[in-house]
Amino acid sequence: MHILTTHLRPQLRPLLRHLVLIANFAACSLAYADSAINLPPSVDLQYAIKARQKGLSVSGEALVKWQLAEQKNKKTYTLLTETRVMLFGKILEANSYGNIDEFGVAPDKYVEKRFGKDATTTSFDRNKKTIQFTASNDNYAIKGGEQDRSSATWQLVALARAAGDKFSPGSEWKMFVAGRRDAEAWSFKVAEVVTLNTALGEFSTVHIIKAPPPDSKDQQLEIWLAPKLEWYPVRLKFTDADGDIVDQTLSSINKQRE
Repeated sequence: MHILTTHLRPQLRPLLRHLVLIANFAACSLAYADSAINLPPSVDLQYAIKARQKGLSVSGEALVKWQLAEQKNKKTYTLLTETRVMLFGKILEANSYGNIDEFGVAPDKYVEKRFGKDATTTSFDRNKKTIQFTASNDNYAIKGGEQDRSSATWQLVALARAAGDKFSPGSEWKMFVAGRRDAEAWSFKVAEVVTLNTALGEFSTVHIIKAPPPDSKDQQLEIWLAPKLEWYPVRLKFTDADGDIVDQTLSSINKQRE
């Protein structure tokens, strides 16, 4: 993107970025057309955290609650995430909830509260078929398969569980993801199969990397999924452009009845 826009007139650069975003959005929607999903069972996951925040090394814990429910032939989900570290306390609380449709996880609302910042709400209006934000005036069309920052990991789990041998090193899995104030195409690349040591023992895991676009200052995300543990995330590592890191490894698991 940077190479393409360098020699353009300044007034044309936003237009080109918008056109590229639309193309990526369409590619993500088409990718879902051939993808089956297999949602993981409800579960509470507790993680031990090692983090670097504002230049300080700190430890902490994170709780992720993934819950599926079904009423009157309608499947719904709730996803609650809470992250705490020493000295800073709660640095993140994120709530995502919605339905399960033919594309998989289908968020209705995503509420995120970060340390030192006001809470933001991202709404997926299924009637108007638009994604809207309290933190900006941007909006995006809903075509099917769109995710928020929390639900994206669990949609990836659902795709991995259904993909079988296709979810192998070198494969790439795309989705369109909404954050606090805008949305963009995410690309998850399967890197390798690696054994991880956790408080619950050793697990063979699939290492996936989501790197931000070259011209973006967005967060890099690495995920390690454990096939023999329902493909739950055994480890997640978040790396910000400013060098802040949150690295969380599974410490306990509690499967829930649905």
